[in-house]
Amino acid sequence: MGVMLGYKQTEVGVIPEDWNVEKLGSHATFRTGPFGSALHKSDYVYGGVPIINPMQIVDGKLVPTLRMTISASAAQRLSEFRLCAGEVVIGRRGDMGRCAVVEPSADGWLCGTGSMIVRPKATLDGRFVQRVLSDTRTVAAIEAASVGTTMINLNQGTLSNLLIPLPSRRAEQASISEALSDADALIESLEQLLAKKRQIKQGAMQELLTGKRRLPGFRDAWKLKPLGSFLAIRHGKSQHEVEAIDGQYPILATGGAIGRASAYLWAQPSVLIGRKGTIDRPQYMDAPFWSVDTLFYSDVHAPNSAKFLFYRFCLIQWKQYNEASGVPSLNAKTIEQIEIEAPQPDEQAAIASVLTDIDREIQALEGKLTKARQIKQGMMQELLTGRIRLV
Repeated sequence: MGVMLGYKQTEVGVIPEDWNVEKLGSHATFRTGPFGSALHKSDYVYGGVPIINPMQIVDGKLVPTLRMTISASAAQRLSEFRLCAGEVVIGRRGDMGRCAVVEPSADGWLCGTGSMIVRPKATLDGRFVQRVLSDTRTVAAIEAASVGTTMINLNQGTLSNLLIPLPSRRAEQASISEALSDADALIESLEQLLAKKRQIKQGAMQELLTGKRRLPGFRDAWKLKPLGSFLAIRHGKSQHEVEAIDGQYPILATGGAIGRASAYLWAQPSVLIGRKGTIDRPQYMDAPFWSVDTLFYSDVHAPNSAKFLFYRFCLIQWKQYNEASGVPSLNAKTIEQIEIEAPQPDEQAAIASVLTDIDREIQALEGKLTKARQIKQGMMQELLTGRIRLV
């Protein structure tokens, strides 16, 4: 297949004709962080000048640690390692591609031993090169250059010789990084909205499931009852005889679905909880399922109570009922004897409905967030190779 008109084949793939393949070292200089011996125990203070090691580079941002800071005098002594706004700091050890642009608020912070400073020249936009360095293709190229080493340790030579596709105009570099920043802003806003919605749900659970707040139309007193009076206990069974790749029913274990089954063990709304290991992650099922290594409770005593009990299970600190010194374990009888205050079935159903609606909103936001991340990933693939050009 030929190359599209206006594009050319290069060492790094197909790029626009007016782009170049350049060594990063032709457009930037580098400074490795100071040796550990350059910092002394007396240099470290609480709340001083932040040191940026790989652990302080999180999702393309610099996140300082208050206990990983040094005095102003020590920072002055190591001035050649201090960061300037517009530069890029990248981790040299561990996961490659962990890098961030130095914002004005981080000007003067110190590059740590495990990091390296990339100082762009006038021909290179810092935000653009940060995107390139965090791209999966660049990470793969760095890892390939480190084959044969026991641990990938990025050095100045590898980074200097790194070939990158580069728009000849700095303005186009800036436009690409700005478009990706807009995608980041959307993702961040969705993350914040999702976190807020989860907090709202947690607050609603704490109030509605304990009777601190009542829904309109309900006034009957709540009664203290053991969990065994609501749900009947059942045990999971081995899945070997019913496992099937194209099975119609999920096989549920303590961590979630682990396969498919050709038959179901139970078909009533149920609350599942692990017997060993993961004992504090209740699951809810209202469709036929097979279960292994779990205890599950079905609403044979009180119709429509299973969803209410599922949310109520989520409030219980299950580890306090652990009955083993090694792997955390739960005993069915112990669970059945736990007492909770609960309303009449109609109020249980109303509470469960409110919380279910919040869950649906959370799921919708999670879907939007997943899609936004996928779109951003696609944008990086297209924009950083010039397959899509910005006006």
